[in-house]
Amino acid sequence: MPTIKECEGKAMEEKEYLDRLLAGEAVEAGSEMHCMMHNMSQKAIRICADINTGYHDPDELKTLMEKLTGRPVPEGFGLFPPFNSDCGRNIFLGEHVFINSGCKFQDQGGIFIGDRCLIGHNVVIATLNHFMNPAHRGGMTPKPVRLGDDVWVGSGAILLPGTTIGDGAVVAAGAVVTKDVAPYTIVGGNPARSIKQVERS
Repeated sequence: MPTIKECEGKAMEEKEYLDRLLAGEAVEAGSEMHCMMHNMSQKAIRICADINTGYHDPDELKTLMEKLTGRPVPEGFGLFPPFNSDCGRNIFLGEHVFINSGCKFQDQGGIFIGDRCLIGHNVVIATLNHFMNPAHRGGMTPKPVRLGDDVWVGSGAILLPGTTIGDGAVVAAGAVVTKDVAPYTIVGGNPARSIKQVERS
C-alpha cells in the first residue's frame, strides 16, 4: 500500500481512475492511480462495514449496495451479508441477481454480472494480477470478469482475472476458473474444466 507521504500531491478524479482501470491500464506501485486505488478501497471498506454490521432488511441492503457501486441497483437484487469489496464502483449488476453470504469482490478491473445470476457462499471474484517481476511486484494489471445471464456460481468458487462465464453456465462449488467458460457448460475442479452440458428444456 502507498504511504500518506507517497500520495501527497497526487490527486485524480474518480471517473478518470475507473475508466483507466476498465481500459486495462496497469497500476504502477506508488503512482497516482495506486494512491487513488488506496483511497477508494478505504471508502468501500467503510460501506462494507456498514453492510456487515447488525441486521439490515432487503431494502436497506439495496440502498447500501447503491452507495457502494455508485449507481441504482436493478430490480430483484438480493444479498445475504457478510459481503466485501475493495472498490465497489466497478461492480455492474443485472436484474434479479442474488449474492449469498461471505462473498469477496475485488472489482477494480470490472465485475459484470448478468441477469438472474446466483452467486453462492464464499465466492471470490478477482480482477487484479500483480506484476510477475519481483522488482515491481507491487504493481497491478486489471482485467474484468464477466458473467452472462442465468449463471450459477457454486459455493467457494474462485473466478480469476479476465475470465468470462457464458450464459446459463454452472461453476461447481470450489472450482477455480482460470479461463473462459462456454455457455450452458458445467465446469469444476482446479483448474476448472468442462464436466458436461447444462440440460435445457
